[in-house]
Amino acid sequence: MLGCRWGKPADNQVFRMVYVRKRGRRERIHAHSRIFASIADVSLDNSIEGAPLPKGDTWSVHKFGGTCVGTAKRISNVADIILNDASERKLVVVSAMSQVTDMMYNLIHRAQSRDDSYTSALDDIFEKHKLTATELLDGEDLDRFLSQMHDDISNLKAMLRAIYIAGHATESFSDFVVGHGELWAAQMLSLVIKKRGMSCNWMDTRDVLVVNPTNSNQVDPDYSESQRRLDKWLSHNPAETIIATGFIASTPENIPTTLKRDGSDFSAAIMGALVRARQVTIWTDVDGVYSADPRKVSEAVILKTLSYQEAWEMSYFGANVLHPRTIIPVMKYNIPIVIRNIFNLSATGTVICQPSVNENGDCQGLEYVVKGFATIDNLALVNVEGTGMAGVPGTASAIFGVVKDVGANVIMISQASSEHSVCFAVPEKEVNAVAAALQSRFRQALDAGRLSQVEVISNCSILAAVGQKMASTPGVSASLFNALAKANINVRAIAQGCSEYNITVVLKREDCIRALKAVHSRFYLSKTTIAMGIIGPGLIGGTLLDQLRDQAAVLKEEFNIDLRVLGIIGSRTMTLSNLGIDLFKWREPKDEMAEVADLEKFVEHVHGNHFIPNTVLVDCTADTNVANHYYNWLRKGIHIITPNKKANSGPLDRYLKLRALQRQSYTHYFYEATVGAGLPIISTLRGLLETGDKILRIEGIFSGTLSYIFNNFVGKRAFSEVVAEAKQAGYTEPDPRDDLSGTDVARKVIILARESGLRLELSDIPVQSLVPEPLRASASAEEFMQELPKFDEDIAKKRQDAEAAGEVLRFVGVVDAVKAKGHVELRRYKKEHPFAQLSGSDNIIAFTTIRYKEQPLIVRGPGAGAQVTAGGIFSDILRLASYLGAPS
Repeated sequence: MLGCRWGKPADNQVFRMVYVRKRGRRERIHAHSRIFASIADVSLDNSIEGAPLPKGDTWSVHKFGGTCVGTAKRISNVADIILNDASERKLVVVSAMSQVTDMMYNLIHRAQSRDDSYTSALDDIFEKHKLTATELLDGEDLDRFLSQMHDDISNLKAMLRAIYIAGHATESFSDFVVGHGELWAAQMLSLVIKKRGMSCNWMDTRDVLVVNPTNSNQVDPDYSESQRRLDKWLSHNPAETIIATGFIASTPENIPTTLKRDGSDFSAAIMGALVRARQVTIWTDVDGVYSADPRKVSEAVILKTLSYQEAWEMSYFGANVLHPRTIIPVMKYNIPIVIRNIFNLSATGTVICQPSVNENGDCQGLEYVVKGFATIDNLALVNVEGTGMAGVPGTASAIFGVVKDVGANVIMISQASSEHSVCFAVPEKEVNAVAAALQSRFRQALDAGRLSQVEVISNCSILAAVGQKMASTPGVSASLFNALAKANINVRAIAQGCSEYNITVVLKREDCIRALKAVHSRFYLSKTTIAMGIIGPGLIGGTLLDQLRDQAAVLKEEFNIDLRVLGIIGSRTMTLSNLGIDLFKWREPKDEMAEVADLEKFVEHVHGNHFIPNTVLVDCTADTNVANHYYNWLRKGIHIITPNKKANSGPLDRYLKLRALQRQSYTHYFYEATVGAGLPIISTLRGLLETGDKILRIEGIFSGTLSYIFNNFVGKRAFSEVVAEAKQAGYTEPDPRDDLSGTDVARKVIILARESGLRLELSDIPVQSLVPEPLRASASAEEFMQELPKFDEDIAKKRQDAEAAGEVLRFVGVVDAVKAKGHVELRRYKKEHPFAQLSGSDNIIAFTTIRYKEQPLIVRGPGAGAQVTAGGIFSDILRLASYLGAPS
């Protein structure tokens, strides 16, 4: 027989030889015990002998995967769970021990490759089970199990030898060989249960489950025949607990087969339906079903419940839930499926069931509507378009007929209502064959111009949002696409069924994780997480970092905002982190973590973290070179927050280009602290303009340093003495000339002028400098301070003249919107004027507008100091978080 030409006849002959040999042995062993491990020649009578056991809530079904029964200790833990289940009847479905199925497939591969090592590999499998059984069993039970398994191994060697000679294994041979892992695991577990004192039988499900193989590498259960065989089996094998093999079944001709992918889960669902179980529990190594892949979204949460449809959709789009077909058997009878973690029994898991009509009825938030997100990678889009497609019946049929002939799997379809184009997603490994077949099929239409192109867009991923209540909730799609837009992610294609159980979008593969994080954050399933890079950890930057540190916990717990500083860069060194720098220790010198400062590398690191969807760079410097990078950073989708005035007061064309880019994108550029430190100057001005008011004049004391100096330049005090006091108190720059020159005030004036719509250059603003002409070229700040007293008399004379008129001196900046100009100068004000009422380093700004013409709108408060400036920056950061989805 082994000399036959290997084909279908020889296949059946060899199978029958092993099959008959086993059948005779089985009948002998069956009389002695229930331990056997081979396919039976099932010949069932049309009638059921004996009364079948009752079905319904008395039954609970458990399924334990290979990881759950991977070692003797784990099998013992499984036995504990079964023994602690108070259900009247239990049906337990088990997989092969972990890695055994792969080892069995490897045996077949070696045998048909004529690799002699299949025999030693089979011996390794025997040893694995022998060692496990020896830990769990003893006495006669152990002897019977090992004797039975030894016979099985001998028969498998004979079959593998036949495969070795033929160099080929049919699917039925492979299924027969591979299924032994489940047989051995079920036998071991049943003997352990019996040893613990519980009534238990084990079931070779090939005696019960009947399936019809299909052409799509799947099988369709024959429920009526399986029900008949199960009732027959139960009538002959009554027991409180049944341990059944997962994964394996028989064809209607009683030929061994498997349930293909995720077969053990499918087995459990089928058995649950056949006995009308109270529930089916799938035991695994995770706490339940997550709202997103926790390897991609660290803040993913365990979902307490999912509807059958939600679980179906999520599993289709790659979520590690269940195979969609697993859900079909239990849906018919509304049997809940519970996903539990065998390694964490305290976790309640996820219940998959038919939701009640009023479930979450009182909850209106979007987090209750969208249950979770899933992704599929390594896809390509195929776009077929042309004006000749519109209104032509059968075009779509022809396209997908070609795809079917190629054997490609279509994951998603999207078609414009104009019928101008059809695009669909297929696995990337199949796209070349699909594109070539379409080019060939539609060559005439392409040449004639009826079709314009068959386009392939590679390197794509699919992101799906899933939720059963999306159909009845307005705004879900808007929120989804808004979150993607704010993360600067472009959508290539969209698909949504009328049931609205899912919304599917196609993205660039490199954007997928960032997109997943962005939408997950938007629907409140995780915190709004922002990757931050701090440029310039000096006085202002350092104070900001301390404020972030002190407020981080409150922001997370109360406002759902997670700010992660992934990098800090100074003029010489930088510190980078993938998870976030510990802000309690950022000041501590760590030479091993510090790198030479490299702004390009710094930005690439902070923005390149695909696990955080949104990036913001906070520029706390006054560096023109840093400001020159803003445009390119915004183009990359990086948000910018800064007190640095150089960008907004620099060349007009560069400013206009920067603002135009900001308006065209969802990338934000906030700079409130450039004018009034923590005062709401920019936001007040914008509020006036956006509500239709018209600016006539803006006048103010914009320098906290000069405010302090002139508030204290009273009585007989010398000007140089007050400047020295301000320098000592830290109000001035290291070189006080930077303040006294008025340039800083001029920059603030030009910023406000441009915000008001005036197109002015910094050079258009006349500035009255308080630095005496002879001292402007002083070699150092120290030299300047030494020489300054020589010029006290000039400015003292101006003070005396003002006081004689009942006035005070104030250094102000003015935007005259009517005359389209601005200036910076030392002016006199009556002592009753608001500008004369200041103290300390306060700033004051008066807005004269059409609405506030008679009495200007005044903003007053501290305008200098590290704390208030850092606070203004922090406020912009929180404003950004609100725009990106944090609850306001």
